Amino acid sequence: MPIAVNSQRLVKLLKLDSSVLKLNIVETAKRVERFIKEYVENSGTEGVVIGLSGGVDSNTIAALTGLAIGGDKVLGLMLPEEETRSEKDIEDAITVAKQFDLKTQICDITPALRGIYKSIPIFDQSERLCKGNMKARIRMIYLYYYANKMNRIVCGSSDKSETMMGYFTKWGDVAADMYPIIDLYKTQVRRLAEHLGLSKQLSEKPATPALWPKQLAETELGIRYDVLDLILCGIELFMDSEEIAKQLNIKEETVETIKTRWLYSEHKRRVLLGPKLGFRTFGADFRIPRDTY
Repeated sequence: MPIAVNSQRLVKLLKLDSSVLKLNIVETAKRVERFIKEYVENSGTEGVVIGLSGGVDSNTIAALTGLAIGGDKVLGLMLPEEETRSEKDIEDAITVAKQFDLKTQICDITPALRGIYKSIPIFDQSERLCKGNMKARIRMIYLYYYANKMNRIVCGSSDKSETMMGYFTKWGDVAADMYPIIDLYKTQVRRLAEHLGLSKQLSEKPATPALWPKQLAETELGIRYDVLDLILCGIELFMDSEEIAKQLNIKEETVETIKTRWLYSEHKRRVLLGPKLGFRTFGADFRIPRDTY
């Protein structure tokens, strides 16, 4: 029987600190691995292709898919390009791939990008965002080519924090057939990564979409993930901005800025399938038309 949500009661009962994001990490890992295994089996394909960037989300997905279906059925594609290529990221990706027995392939997407740049009459090298989004979408093309060629599906590595903030490229890095960790906030993904055996250096590695040099997620978002995740969790649990700000000892304006970005990026979150692990889940019961607010 559905339970009616009384937002005022939740506010009174809820203490908005790190404990609210605490997981039964063992059970969560099992549920996600089961989701991956069943999804692949039901798809009738022979495995998955993942984008292996060396970041915490990507590395966590590498571990989960390897454990769920076996590393021989997982191909990790590393897709560097000349402006953001990082030998350290490639090294980190290879380390995780070896740890979980994944197959890997490095594809330098620089020639493809150069060809597309030249083919667009109005291409402007100085438009960093447009150019960066193009990189994300080209990487998607490579992932789906390998998936089609190998009769596999693409496994995404989007987490809940960045998905709620719309911090991804539509039809780019978010393009996938399944999203095993999309219902886990970034701080939760980091704990899951540690549980799965990733080193602290990898689980705490600063996040970056790697679309231009020296790009860091927290710098662009303007807030640390440990604070952002608690704000987003408060929003998820129907808390109002004033109460969230009061509990976190931050300005209400900060909460409103996060909430506005969440609402205005709803168009980017359509048709995202993942296992239900949290209070509200994208694609299931977390669909909010912006024009109703």
